[in-house]
Amino acid sequence: MNISCQDTPVRAIEHRTRGHKHGSITRLMNPSDLGNILKPFVFLDLFDHDGPPFEGGLHPHSGIATLTYIFEGVLDYTDPDDVRGKLPAGGVEWMQAGRGMWHGGGIGAAGRTRGFQLWVALPPDSELGPTISRYLAPDEVKSEGPVRVLLGSYGNASSAIRSPSSINYLAVRLKAGERWRYEPPVDHAVLWTAIASGSVLVPDRLDYGVLATFAPSSQPVEFEAASDTEFVVGSAAPHDHSLVLGYYSVHSTPAALREGEAHISRLRNQLVKEGRL
Repeated sequence: MNISCQDTPVRAIEHRTRGHKHGSITRLMNPSDLGNILKPFVFLDLFDHDGPPFEGGLHPHSGIATLTYIFEGVLDYTDPDDVRGKLPAGGVEWMQAGRGMWHGGGIGAAGRTRGFQLWVALPPDSELGPTISRYLAPDEVKSEGPVRVLLGSYGNASSAIRSPSSINYLAVRLKAGERWRYEPPVDHAVLWTAIASGSVLVPDRLDYGVLATFAPSSQPVEFEAASDTEFVVGSAAPHDHSLVLGYYSVHSTPAALREGEAHISRLRNQLVKEGRL
């Protein structure tokens, strides 16, 4: 899909990073660095595992939502109600933790599995709300042109997941030489991209494993594929609240964090009684 670039201004890159690698996971963003600039986006992990399957075990969250998208391979999941399943390439896992929950997952098949897990800070009116979990099969993820809409909307395509705030999160695939121009909603001053494979020009070159942030504005970004490439783009209205951090939690106030962590602790005690921990 080729879209001609226009002579209007485009956003410049402000920051770029390759993050910190730990085994098969690279943390590209956390609340202590770019997550504090890009909030409501607060964590982004790139996972790229090539080997046998494994189970990750249960762990808790509160105050945030996680969205996991797979470009290749299979993930296992265990939801807060102990429902287990597999998520294939092209599928989406959405877990809105709210007041607190425990879930788990791992690599579901031998071979290569790669994708991104994103954490989104919830606004105060939902950070202590109910847990919401959604799993979208690949054919349930709407698309327009080269874009698959993971959260929010693009063109005539919208995600089946209800976003907690004004957010777009898109997965894009281009062949070498193709161009794509993203014009975000006017209130989306927050904008970033991360490269899952290949290389793109924006116009600076961004290669596999790089996260780049763009200057706050309402201007578009133009992407040209330097090779066959896959990448994600996130844009949002700014999250005008503090980030108060727990080990697995992000809230807007210390009081909300205490309530979330207390609920997680109560759930843990119940899981121990049930023999699940």
